[in-house]
Amino acid sequence: MATRLEAPAQEPRNVKGGAEGEVHLAGVTRSFGPVRALEGVNLDVGAGERVAVVGPSGCGKTTLLELVCGLQHADAGTVTASPAVLMPQRDGLLPWLRAIDNAALAARLAGASRDEARARAHPLFAAFGLEGFERARPHELSGGMRQRVAFLRTLLSGKPVLCLDEPFGALDALTRHEMQEWLAQALAREPRTVLFVTHDVEEAARVADRVLVMSPRPGRITAELAVPPSRTPDELLAVRERALEALRSC
Repeated sequence: MATRLEAPAQEPRNVKGGAEGEVHLAGVTRSFGPVRALEGVNLDVGAGERVAVVGPSGCGKTTLLELVCGLQHADAGTVTASPAVLMPQRDGLLPWLRAIDNAALAARLAGASRDEARARAHPLFAAFGLEGFERARPHELSGGMRQRVAFLRTLLSGKPVLCLDEPFGALDALTRHEMQEWLAQALAREPRTVLFVTHDVEEAARVADRVLVMSPRPGRITAELAVPPSRTPDELLAVRERALEALRSC
């Protein structure tokens, strides 16, 4: 059960729990010294839902993800979430490990043996277009392939909530577009609850069921846009234009 945090003078606590695959924030505030990153953030994400968060640089998007993952503490408000794992922008692959062992790393850290972790990872290499590259080192993989391995590592953590922080931000435009399509297919194959941070509103519309727009710091959620399931070009364009208008009016 969630517990309300009252901006204590001592070290704050972050509360985890709640229904499987759900995320709920109520009145969440987070400051770093004199800088208030988030203020009064309210957010509800249902199990299996994909929600994208867009906003200007420095508005607290990454802070929001880290709160959900328990990597930071809220100063005030309630944070209730199923266990969550963060996938940052950089793939973070270990250069001395082969691709399959990088993908299996989260399972190893969760207590699986090397053979067991590899057995979990191996079928996903074929499913996600990486078959034949299980023994490759990170430097032998393209940028898009490295991100796929990093995503498999995130999936194999077993957490019901995935927090993706600009996972395609370092890729070129063509590869980024391909990875957007790939991610949508991957999530259809391996459903999870997803919080997806991006600066690209078109990317948000392609990947998410809902797009949340955040204000400049201190970050607040100022708009919520539903993405039609059919995702026709006209519908995606309409969501993009509405998101851009919301950003301009912040």
